[in-house]
Amino acid sequence: MRADLDIIQDWVAPNSKVLDLGCGDGELLSYLQQEKNITGYGVEFDHDNITTCIEKGINVVEKNIDEGLASIQDSSFDTVIMTQALQVMYHPDQIVDEMLRIGKECIVTFPNFGHWRARGYLAFRGRMPVSKFLPYTWYNTPNIHFCTFKDFEQLCVERNIHILERTVVDNEHKHHWSIRLWPNMLGEVAIYRITR
Repeated sequence: MRADLDIIQDWVAPNSKVLDLGCGDGELLSYLQQEKNITGYGVEFDHDNITTCIEKGINVVEKNIDEGLASIQDSSFDTVIMTQALQVMYHPDQIVDEMLRIGKECIVTFPNFGHWRARGYLAFRGRMPVSKFLPYTWYNTPNIHFCTFKDFEQLCVERNIHILERTVVDNEHKHHWSIRLWPNMLGEVAIYRITR
């Protein structure tokens, strides 16, 4: 399992009801069903990923998350998860509000565009950063809302969202003492557990 998903699974309670937005091939839901006996549902837009989820026995709905989640009842899930997709949403603030409407707790991960490599690339090359972790150029990137840890935490303050836990890791999803000292500069991936 991907290293970030391994971190996330620690925050999911056994026997809970979980919704994974942008669930991909269902790797996390499959693991949680087997290891934590959760009742899991995925939302995905890619047809190949949907087929893979079905083959794994994952309950998945084909839906574009940007079109909203109004069809899902309030407080119908214990945990709502969105990994590495917040930055590609047209209205990420509204998606976070919707996640907190339908879930008691939410787990969100996203790349930190305030990382020193991104800052340095822009400062010294004068171009939008391209790297192994962010392999797209400015004209073909799916990332439309670039944010940093501080930006996300400011959104939480403005929307009265409580941060239960935060983990900041490098691009291999590993912890370092230096990242804890200066997370917005040295952390590449943010993993937040939030609630109202």
